[in-house]
Amino acid sequence: MAEKKTIPYKIYLEESEMPKQWYNVRADMKNKPAPLLNPQTLKPVTEEELGQIFCEELVKQELDNDTPYVDIPDEIQSFYKMYRPSPLVRAYCLEEKLQTPAKIYYKFEGNNTSGSHKLNSAIAQAYYAKKQGLKGVTTETGAGQWGTALSMACAYLGLDCQVYMVKCSYEQKPFRREVMRTYGASVTPSPSDTTEIGRKILAEHPGTSGSLGCAISEAVEMATRQEGYRYVLGSVLNQVLLHQTVIGLETKTALDKYGIVPDMIIGCAGGGSNLGGLISPFVGEKLRGERDYQIIAVEPASCPSLTRGKFVYDYCDTGMVTPLQKMYTLGSGFIPSANHAGGLRYHGMSSILSQLYHDGLMEARSVEQTSVFEAAEQFARIEGILPAPESAHAIRVALDEALKCKETGEEKTIVFGLTGTGYFDMVAYERFNNGEMTDYIPTDKDLEAGFAGIPKFPGNEID
Repeated sequence: MAEKKTIPYKIYLEESEMPKQWYNVRADMKNKPAPLLNPQTLKPVTEEELGQIFCEELVKQELDNDTPYVDIPDEIQSFYKMYRPSPLVRAYCLEEKLQTPAKIYYKFEGNNTSGSHKLNSAIAQAYYAKKQGLKGVTTETGAGQWGTALSMACAYLGLDCQVYMVKCSYEQKPFRREVMRTYGASVTPSPSDTTEIGRKILAEHPGTSGSLGCAISEAVEMATRQEGYRYVLGSVLNQVLLHQTVIGLETKTALDKYGIVPDMIIGCAGGGSNLGGLISPFVGEKLRGERDYQIIAVEPASCPSLTRGKFVYDYCDTGMVTPLQKMYTLGSGFIPSANHAGGLRYHGMSSILSQLYHDGLMEARSVEQTSVFEAAEQFARIEGILPAPESAHAIRVALDEALKCKETGEEKTIVFGLTGTGYFDMVAYERFNNGEMTDYIPTDKDLEAGFAGIPKFPGNEID
């Protein structure tokens, strides 16, 4: 009981304790992420080439491997204060229910209308687009959190926002789609017949439920076809992970405030934005030899880019119009099953996280959909928050680790990222509750079909 008086259920920071800078983990990485390549020349892309797709300032952030800290503009800091700092919660109720000696904490990012962490980067990217004098931006969205966040940021700054939403999520989450439209965004199910790439994908994969890779291709095409527009992305890219480090920096400040040292840090992993944002300050300590942590990336068994993918150069999109990125990938042509964690249905992984994983600085686990929803409902009933399906992947492994501590008697401290709420995911919860949810794990043959589309050139051989 004494400990409960010392450490509150929710640890909030003061405004003065909020991060004033983003942390660029690449500055401390001995092995930097491999550079993006121009798919035509196979040479590193230049600032000028990337500037045709992305905002100028974001291009600089994308290519900067050396600056450890980047100032957060005052306007973005002011916007953050509307919903940040987010709480670090001690899961006392969960610990008691599990009868585990483990101490469990979660960083909750769902306290804003978008319902997730995505707003941290959305406002930054919209701000730089506005500062550049652009008319608007295009983007893709999987589960819809990113599209919602970007529509909010664009509405705030007076920018046009065009969203290509993965078709299965567009159909499963009509209310999230309407939130985007409420904030003024146009929302198109992807793949669509509004772009050349969309029409090509529909011809090759009739009736496809879509993927993030498909939606990215369409959004990029629309950005390059319209004057005064640029493309923005909600995950995967270095710049996005940079903006999301407000999560990890706040988490570390809150832990340090009470002298808490985590043993393990767990996050769900699709493209890598929330995981990278959460773990970056802790990875920095590992890289500098200051402290060690067990870091676990959790991905769906239906889209296992880290656990079963190849570490090679690949396209970031299905239409093969983006630069090549070296990452763990299932192949840009891999179309994941229509599972209910739309934000994790991406064929590749952030180049930063891929390099960290390749270097043994973190581990990865894949989990099946029904076990994820079992964990989600258990968490909701005990902690009172209905988690997003994506977040529930991290919950699944956090529960597993806490139960291991129960068996061994170890008093480990577990921190995981609760990236958002699941109130727009009720179709998924309905199917789980009705016993209609199934688990799909791609066969080796399924994966080989995706690997076959990985670009072949000297030095990019698949192991």
